[in-house]
Amino acid sequence: MFKFKSNNPIINESRIEKMSYTEVDYVPMTVRGAIDKTFILFFILLATTVIGFQFSTPLVVYGGAIGGLIVVIISVFKTEKSPVLAPVYAILEGLFVGGISAMYSYSFGGIISQAVILTFSVLIMMLIVYRLNIIPVTNKFRAGIVMATGAIALVYVLSFVLHFFGIQMPYLHDGGMIGIGISLFIIAIAAMNLLLDFDNFEKGEQRGMPQYMEWFFAMGLIITLVWLYIEILRLLSKLNRD
Repeated sequence: MFKFKSNNPIINESRIEKMSYTEVDYVPMTVRGAIDKTFILFFILLATTVIGFQFSTPLVVYGGAIGGLIVVIISVFKTEKSPVLAPVYAILEGLFVGGISAMYSYSFGGIISQAVILTFSVLIMMLIVYRLNIIPVTNKFRAGIVMATGAIALVYVLSFVLHFFGIQMPYLHDGGMIGIGISLFIIAIAAMNLLLDFDNFEKGEQRGMPQYMEWFFAMGLIITLVWLYIEILRLLSKLNRD
């Protein structure tokens, strides 16, 4: 089965500071604008997800995943190109999500609808947590989540590479208690990343960052949602194995 490599670029505090502006010859980003861009990207992703689901092939899955990753890497270094790169990412990632969802649907029946419901339930729950400041997004919290996310990404990269040599990383893809526990931990970290995404929206507005950052931060939120959805799919597939 295709092994998903999770990745979510997070702008750290120092980079946000460096991207603060005071000039008056440009339009600064707003939280409202970032939310609007998120909805635009989501609907683009949803449209291509339907296409990917209908025409699920290894080319669609791997092409969408690798193409999306390349676009994300470019956008990290060329954030000013985000108004173009973010929609391209949504198109490619939608193909990947649709293709991989079709594969899981073929193997495990109705877990797709369950994964969608759980993903949006987690999104709403974390938005409430953020709004009520139940878990403050401090610098230490941000650093901890970024480090945990990076560690998970490295584990998945290693697993992906070992897969080509016929080696499977112990427990990571197993359906036993340890494998399920690992999936729950990864889902928890993905959920915590949503808090960072929400905080990026507000910090971007507070620091007067340029308007193109609305697209970049919106793409960051979509990346987290895709990661969360895939990890929930993987967990449900483990729970549904014979």
